Amino acid sequence: MPTGKVKFFDEDKGFGFVSGDDGSEVFLHASALPSGVSSVKPGTRIEFGVADGKRGPQALSARIIDAPPSLAKLKRKSADDMAVIVEDLVKLLDGVGSSLRKGHYPEGSHARKVAALLRRVADELDA
Repeated sequence: MPTGKVKFFDEDKGFGFVSGDDGSEVFLHASALPSGVSSVKPGTRIEFGVADGKRGPQALSARIIDAPPSLAKLKRKSADDMAVIVEDLVKLLDGVGSSLRKGHYPEGSHARKVAALLRRVADELDA
């Protein structure tokens, strides 16, 4: 079976193209992806069957061989930097917890800042 890398894939439209290892360009429809997979990222290596479609070669029964590393993982902060951020976050949340124990929610702008910070840290950890 031929192999290649996904050149691009439009999840909304449900199709993309694969650059075959032999230099060919092959149409890839979402229906050719493995069960439970609705999209693939550019750079994903796949193995696929080929059939002649209306407009040229079309991939059939694609199988994912290797997915590219996430860009978020490549750009995330070092573990040492994250340790400092998490320690500061714990101190901040401890202050919020003390106020809540006294029956006071944080002011609206402060609450939004804390929530935004929590989301950013969660995204950094989840990358």
